[in-house]
Amino acid sequence: MRSLAVLLMAGLAAACGVVGPPIAPEMIGAAPVIQRQKQQHEQEALEAQQREKAVADEAAEYDPDLQEHEVELPPLEPAGRR
Repeated sequence: MRSLAVLLMAGLAAACGVVGPPIAPEMIGAAPVIQRQKQQHEQEALEAQQREKAVADEAAEYDPDLQEHEVELPPLEPAGRR
């Protein structure tokens, strides 16, 4: 019984203390959160511009001559035919 109590006390003592690294005071409050959101929004806008540019470049490489060729399809038949 005594060893169980010692193990329990050792476990509780080990659980007390610092959970993670300290947080700098500059990272606490609304201003840092707003700054991070602005940076994230700017990054997303930049990525969207890059995607639009890639689509525009791909459209510039589009060859309209490929669409002029017709594909021969088999003749259509009624669905209820035996």
